[in-house]
Amino acid sequence: MSGLRVIPARRHGRERLYVCGIDGSSVAWYDREAGRVNLLSEDRRQEVLDALGPFLTGPVAVGPPPVPTPAELARLSLHPDDDLAPNRPGEALVIALDRDPGPAHRLRPDPRRRALAAEQAVGEALDRLEGAGWHTLHSVPLPGGDRIHHLVIGPGGLFAVHSLYARRQRILVADPMVTVGRHDPQPLLRRVRVDADRASYALTAEIHPVLALVEPARLEIATPPRQVRVLKDTDLSDLARLGGVLKPADVEALHAMARDRHIWSRV
Repeated sequence: MSGLRVIPARRHGRERLYVCGIDGSSVAWYDREAGRVNLLSEDRRQEVLDALGPFLTGPVAVGPPPVPTPAELARLSLHPDDDLAPNRPGEALVIALDRDPGPAHRLRPDPRRRALAAEQAVGEALDRLEGAGWHTLHSVPLPGGDRIHHLVIGPGGLFAVHSLYARRQRILVADPMVTVGRHDPQPLLRRVRVDADRASYALTAEIHPVLALVEPARLEIATPPRQVRVLKDTDLSDLARLGGVLKPADVEALHAMARDRHIWSRV
């Protein structure tokens, strides 16, 4: 009997099976998602595989733990308070509404709640791209109280996405103005471009501005916008079709850089 025990655990969002000795020290672990058994002691390879035998599914790689990439080291060294990756879509608005929910009875809906609904809808759509090699950061803070609603990083490049609530409204785009329903036109495209420019400065990389419209009744583009993609929330999945711009290692490195709150304090 080897005396090894298999203990399930969850670390860094991954399910792992740890193989431990009698004294509780780890000898190896099996990362199911990666299909890899990481050995801390090559001498006990066969004992580890025997212990994990009932749990192994399909072919697995066996060897010492891989050397962390620079992106992984940057993530591990980042203080939790400075990590933007856990931000939920509309994080800043959620906090603002918790602090000041406003009067219980209003004649008109609180515009912050509509803005939050838009950011949540767009954020959920962008988060679904993760399986295709994309990462999305939400509510990226900028000096002066501004925010980038969503920063998307993937094989097709980097995109600063601004969410706009447009449910059942006619949207008219005449660069730089955007008109929602019967409201007065606003120079929204100018702001979207400025946000992307500030992000480009912070990350020293080209970032494309995107305006994402949530549930518009109709979209009319009178003047084609300069540089800005205007997409409906249902079309955001089209970003996953873009590729050939960034390699996976570049995506991870840029994501590791962008998730650090301090990066954004200089723009």
